Amino acid sequence: MSTQPPAGSTPPSPRSAPPRRPGADGRRRRWAGRAARYATLVLMLVVMLGPIVWQFLTSIRGRTENVYDGVLPSQPTLDNYVRVAESFPLLQYVGNTLTVAVLAVTSNLLFAAMGGYALSRAAWKGRRVVFTVLVATLMFPFESVMISMFLTVREMGLVDTLIGVWLPGAVSVLNIMIMRAAFLAVPKEVEEAAVLDGAGEWTRFTRVFLPAAKGALAVVCITSFMGAWDDFLWPLLVLTNSDHYTLQLGLKTLAGATTVNDQRLIAAGAMAALLPMMLLFFALQRFFFKGVGEGAVKT
Repeated sequence: MSTQPPAGSTPPSPRSAPPRRPGADGRRRRWAGRAARYATLVLMLVVMLGPIVWQFLTSIRGRTENVYDGVLPSQPTLDNYVRVAESFPLLQYVGNTLTVAVLAVTSNLLFAAMGGYALSRAAWKGRRVVFTVLVATLMFPFESVMISMFLTVREMGLVDTLIGVWLPGAVSVLNIMIMRAAFLAVPKEVEEAAVLDGAGEWTRFTRVFLPAAKGALAVVCITSFMGAWDDFLWPLLVLTNSDHYTLQLGLKTLAGATTVNDQRLIAAGAMAALLPMMLLFFALQRFFFKGVGEGAVKT
């Protein structure tokens, strides 16, 4: 028998798969990539903040609690912070450290900005040599020049003084390089417009380049403060009188003075040392993440 359809009839069309929506696979891949990125960021956040959170939870545990018994304290209290203040002169050590940190921030902001500006502007004789020497000093670790720095400070009669603690960190080469890169990002048209308006060198530096480098200045401020606040080795070499101790040396004496090596007190002291740095960062984070050249364009 013939299977041909009768004449004039339309042959049935084969069943086809439903059409796939355009771009569905691309959106699915984008969502998967985004989820993987967020999962990675959450993991990094846990790894970075986990020790800090654990330290804080340890600092608020009661005296009768086991430090390693669970995550959350069953008897939270701030008594450990009061005990820390009573165990050693906390406010005096904080004042000494704050003095050194403020001096370090001020000198780094001033000298790093001026040095970075000099290295970033019009060519002058010997600029390449100075720049090469400064970059070369970054290869030497602090431990390699520590003894010579101590001998220099001793010859200046600054041993066991806060000035002696501050002087080696008065300006950092890395901060000079940061400010140089920030000033190089300022468009030449902005500087040329200031010159046509009759602005002198100092006026251009203070009115054009410094406002353009707010982000870099915030980085210098934070790194200088953190370096002075967290420094332990250099104050340990220079300071001998406990009345001049910085906070990090004070925490060392706290760890050695506690008769039962109470981890709650040590954790409370560490959190007290961390708090000023956190406050400074949160206060300057708006400038920290700001584009270096954004201020020049607006100027």
